[in-house]
Amino acid sequence: MRDVVRKPAERPVLIAGIYLADKKNAALHITRELADSSNWKVEQRWVSLGERQPDADLAPLTVQVTNAPSPKFLLLNQILKAVELRDFEYVIVSDDDIVLPAGFLDSYLALVSRHNLAVAQPARTHDSYIDHRFVEQLDGIDARWTRFVEIGPLFSLHRSAFDHFLPFDEASPMGWGCDYVWPLVAEKHELKMGIVDAVPVAHNMRKPVAYYDHGTTGTAMRDYLAERPHLSKKDAFFILESYAR
Repeated sequence: MRDVVRKPAERPVLIAGIYLADKKNAALHITRELADSSNWKVEQRWVSLGERQPDADLAPLTVQVTNAPSPKFLLLNQILKAVELRDFEYVIVSDDDIVLPAGFLDSYLALVSRHNLAVAQPARTHDSYIDHRFVEQLDGIDARWTRFVEIGPLFSLHRSAFDHFLPFDEASPMGWGCDYVWPLVAEKHELKMGIVDAVPVAHNMRKPVAYYDHGTTGTAMRDYLAERPHLSKKDAFFILESYAR
């Protein structure tokens, strides 16, 4: 039986996101920008975290309302287990505090697809809060094949990576440390990881770690990494190949 060839606008992508309903956020901007795609059939599933009820424009995209503080990867797994992942070509995970450039989804996935990046993220703009300078935008290139993709504020998985990365490992409930384990998983299964520099996102709305316990999460990360093969920062922050514009 021949494979079905999809028209560009029929290619399905799932957006899985979490927004803090009680805090200033950019969820409405993000959902509208991601929905404004000419090349992809976009399905969005978001969790509202907080006491405030979803706004009218976000309510149709909100599949769960959670009042109690809950870890990121646990919430994402709840979203993903309610869908048939095989129906999607990409899963994109998004936080709620970024600004996306116009035409983001089509431009980003075009480069992800062109360079065969099974696990990827957009670079961060120069004015963003940045935990790891390695993910800051490199001017003058489209993308780079790397050994590191950060767990936020936005990353994507191609369907070739689903069986190896999903569900997310809840041993690190917030995801900290997974980005040092992922490179070894990707290399084991001959999957490329990378950062898309031509389509950066701005992450400057809220300071990182503003609304959760850094100490507890840091301890969970150390325990998680202690039990799993992983890269050091020195080995992870490495560019295997750059792609010029």
